[in-house]
Formats: sequence, structure tokens, C-alpha cells
Amino acid sequence: MSKLPDQPSCTPPTVQKIIFLGFCAAGLLGGCVVAPPPPARVYVAPPPPPAVYVAPAAEVEIQANEPPPPLPDYQQPPCPEDGYLWTPGYWAWANGGYYWIPGTWVQPPRVGVLWTPGYWGFSAGVYGFHAGYWGPHVGFYGGVNYGFGYVGVGYAGGHWAGNSFAYNTAVVNVNTTVIHNTYVNNVTVNNVTVNKVSYNGGAGGVAATPTPAERTAMQEPHTPPTPAQHQHVQQAVSNPALSAKANGGHPAIAATPKPGAFNAPGVVGAKGAAPMAPHAMSPNPAVAGAAGAHPNAPGTVPANGNVHPNAPGTVPANGNAHPNGTAPATVAKAPPAKPQPPKAPPKRPPAEKHEGEGK
Repeated sequence: MSKLPDQPSCTPPTVQKIIFLGFCAAGLLGGCVVAPPPPARVYVAPPPPPAVYVAPAAEVEIQANEPPPPLPDYQQPPCPEDGYLWTPGYWAWANGGYYWIPGTWVQPPRVGVLWTPGYWGFSAGVYGFHAGYWGPHVGFYGGVNYGFGYVGVGYAGGHWAGNSFAYNTAVVNVNTTVIHNTYVNNVTVNNVTVNKVSYNGGAGGVAATPTPAERTAMQEPHTPPTPAQHQHVQQAVSNPALSAKANGGHPAIAATPKPGAFNAPGVVGAKGAAPMAPHAMSPNPAVAGAAGAHPNAPGTVPANGNVHPNAPGTVPANGNAHPNGTAPATVAKAPPAKPQPPKAPPKRPPAEKHEGEGK
């Protein structure tokens, strides 16, 4: 049997080496686990800051570098007459500091208008005051809860019914035996958060923006404060006792029954306020008297020019002490007369001699 010759290899040596190395590499890589690439990072933006209303510069009446103090706690005096509307108190900037403008009842300039209170708003690093105004609807007042119906949005203290104003006695102080246009609505009152923050925006301020209805009201025709309201403000900022630096945020005159009536009966002090001395209640007694001060208040001069008959420091006509317990003025008395020596009795005339005696 013949032997077949050896067949030559069909694979060159170089190719064999490459195949061998490939098998080795596959074996080594077979035991390795390749981690998947990390997921792409997604940027999440921080939540936007609370919306702050920025009013047009033309609406800002005055600016200050510090926020106003919290609103004081006080009671509302009763409505003096039918048709008067409540205007809440607020802090005004004057003479390098904040002064309290007492809340008061005001006769509106005409039937059908409502009062939109002024408010402080923080913008561009300063606090700007936006003046109040009269208009057919209540506009934006910073969301500040001034109380007595001004709960931050709108007015819950009453509404116009024809030519008469109807008062919500659940909110405002009205003597129903005198004023009969009243009703009771507790819904708005029960759904309000009460705080004493007195400004909008900034650190600690109220975060509120105008509602669509308030924006519409802001575009309506407005009437500025009445002359009585202007006089009320001027009297307040000229009274040192109403400065926040003097009263610590607790003014002794927190509310008045009418504008400028700082000495009238019914003036209300803030909770925690120090008693107000009579002479310090108004810097100008003559002006206060003209604005509705009590005609016989201590320290005032009646219209006839005579001093009050029972004013402190005067002596009543009957000479008795003042009935309110103040001592009458001291009346100088003449020194007692020195005792005089007794006078000698008059000498008796000599007796007449009759004819025939002495003989």
C-alpha cells in the first residue's frame, strides 16, 4: 500500500498566530464586566421667589430705608354719624422717623365711593409708601390686614345700598340704636389670618399681588384724600407723642371718632400704650378744637375767649377746690395785724359846783 505524500498547510503561520492571539484575548475579556456609562446630569432650577408686586414709580409718595413698625393693637371707636366710613390707621414717615396716623371715621367726598388704604411696599432696596384714595371699588393695598373690614383684599365692613351705606356690625363698631342700616356677615371675618405686618414685600413683609378685580379698580377714576384727612395727617406728624421712637409702637392716640379730633371724647389708645398727658394730646389746641375737640377740654380756650371756669389751676367762683381733685391756685393772704396796746379810758369831765356848795 502506497503512502500518500504530506499535504502542505493551507494556513500561513502568520495567520495562525493572529487567530491564536484572538482566542486568548477573547478568553481574557470574557471574565470582565464593562459598567454602563453614567446617566446624563439634569439641571433642576430652584423654585422662583414669591411674587412681589412692583408698583409704578409714579404711585410712590415717599420712601424710607427701614420697614415700618408692626400695626398696633387697638379698638375701633363707634361710628359718629350715619354715612361715615372707616379709614384705618397706618405708619407715616416724617421728621426722620415713623409717626402713627390714627384710624378715624371720615365723611366720604361723595356717595358711592369707597376708601382704598395706603400701604408700604418694598422694591429696589427701599420701602415706598403708596397713598390711599377714594374710588368706586377698593383697589390693592398690599395685602396688609388693617382690621375692621380691611382684611388684605377688599372691604368687608359694609357697602353702599343706593344713597345709604350699610354697615356690617360683625366687623365695625356701630351703635344700632342710632344707625339702622346694618347687617351681620361673619363669613369673611372667620376666614382671615390676623397678623400685624404693616408692609408688602421684603423680609417679613406680606407676599401679595393684585387680583384681577384690584387691577381693574386701580385703573378707575380716583379721588385723593379729603382736606379733613390731610389736616388729620398734619396734626399727627406734628405730635411728638405719636412718633414710634417715643411710644415704642404703642401710640396713646390710636384712633379718633373724627379726623383731627385728638382731644375729643372717644379717642382710643393702643394696647400697652402709656397714658397720654392732656397737654400732649394735641400740639395745637386751637386746631384740635376746630377739628372737633371737646369745647371744655383742659388746656383749650373756648370760642368766647374766656378761660374754662373749672380748668386745672383756676379757683372756682365759689372758692371751693376743683371737683376733679386738683388743688386750686394759692391765694396770697395779708399778714395778721400786730396787737395794739389797750387804749386808756376817756377822762371824765370835772363835776360842776352848784351854788351854795363848799361853804
